[in-house]
Amino acid sequence: MISREQALQFADEWVAAWNAHDLDAVLAHYTEDFEMSSPFIQQMGISPDGRLKGKANVRNYWEKAMVNYPDLHFDLHEVLSCMNTVIIYYTSVKGKKAAEFFVFNEDGKVFQAMGHYN
Repeated sequence: MISREQALQFADEWVAAWNAHDLDAVLAHYTEDFEMSSPFIQQMGISPDGRLKGKANVRNYWEKAMVNYPDLHFDLHEVLSCMNTVIIYYTSVKGKKAAEFFVFNEDGKVFQAMGHYN
């Protein structure tokens, strides 16, 4: 179970790692075989179904995204939590509003994530 304090700490660390463009720090929160879904994965032509599995595949995608958005900066608005999930609501690239949904395992690592954007 993820406590409110753990959810807030995760969100703060996650946003800070992204804003520092530190992929190792971002990826430290995930299991080796985590699965991610995002319309950006599909839009960038990386996977037709918008899903990737595994740190190596997601790292490759995020490295390309950082090249495409060198001024990437996230502004955290809200953190929602429930049992083993967290939703981070933030402003993403190009001023888009985003809600990222994370599912945590019993070790406190993310094994599934889904990005939602306006």
